[in-house]
Amino acid sequence: MIQGTFDDVGHIFFEINLIGADGLNLSMEAMLDTGFTGLLAISNQDLDALQWAYIGEEEMITASGENTFDRYSGKIYIDGEEYEIPVYAGDEITEVLIGSAWLKILPLVVNYQAGILTLGD
Repeated sequence: MIQGTFDDVGHIFFEINLIGADGLNLSMEAMLDTGFTGLLAISNQDLDALQWAYIGEEEMITASGENTFDRYSGKIYIDGEEYEIPVYAGDEITEVLIGSAWLKILPLVVNYQAGILTLGD
């Protein structure tokens, strides 16, 4: 189980580890975006250090309309497990995002009043 944090406006953040192709482990703060139905989205700039394998392009519907994103195969370490996952990258992405697909894998517990925020068992 990983502990999360809330920012001043209520965004939800979790500390995750991205694993580069060379085994480099990068700890990053990722925002949970329930409107994003994938697992992970990052900026092209953040992607450069990871050297993940390029898969191709994919059209996705976002809040700003339909956009094309590059798709990569990446590795992430979250809640004590390593996952190989599809990762979406683009210049338009300003935060590291984890999407609602994680909620199919890991339980999310949120209680704003009590300050409780966890992802995982």
